[in-house]
Amino acid sequence: MQYANITPAVFGARLNRFTARVLLHGAEETVHVKNTGRLGELLVPGAEVYLTAPGSPGRKTAYDLVSVRAASGALFNIDSHAPNAVVGAWLQTQAFDRIVPEYPYGASRIDFYMERGGARYLLEVKGCTLVHGGVGYFPDAPTERGVKHLAELAKAVGEGYRALLAFVIQTEGVTLVRPNTDTHPAFAEALAAAMAAGVRVLYLPCAVTPDSLCISNEIKEKI
Repeated sequence: MQYANITPAVFGARLNRFTARVLLHGAEETVHVKNTGRLGELLVPGAEVYLTAPGSPGRKTAYDLVSVRAASGALFNIDSHAPNAVVGAWLQTQAFDRIVPEYPYGASRIDFYMERGGARYLLEVKGCTLVHGGVGYFPDAPTERGVKHLAELAKAVGEGYRALLAFVIQTEGVTLVRPNTDTHPAFAEALAAAMAAGVRVLYLPCAVTPDSLCISNEIKEKI
């Protein structure tokens, strides 16, 4: 995934789930935050951030905040739309006969449906931006939607699908994601139940730059 018009700025304060104040070219600017999670460890005053200017008509803000450099020096992509985009591109390399995004299943829309050699697959994607001690954790805020998706995937296994959950790790140097039991114990329980039912979990490390995100070339995962 490639961004155009990337501009560095300095983070000031989060105004609400959707907007933040940054210092851009010496002046304060209100920008759209492309992630409604808490991001408390990343979006701190003085942090180096990167903005893109989509140029869409009718916007209230001229810029989107898409990445931030942590105190550790690691760069994090925080765009919540990016994981699906990079997984969609990665799936094109996995020799599927058919790939359908936003596939209706049960009471949900699962991120991807795939077919290969008569086998049917369902794949749900989650982006991970919370890291402690070299390990990723998900979620960084309670997600009832995530719990619902895990239940749907577990059900799908019983109906003959090959069901998968992919954690897209939106920073470098991290290869494992664990459930964040402190933030949402119900998600941890649902993940354990889904895995016991046969849902496979993929951990997808990424290469991250201020203007790009892609699944790492070093990944060994195959579907």
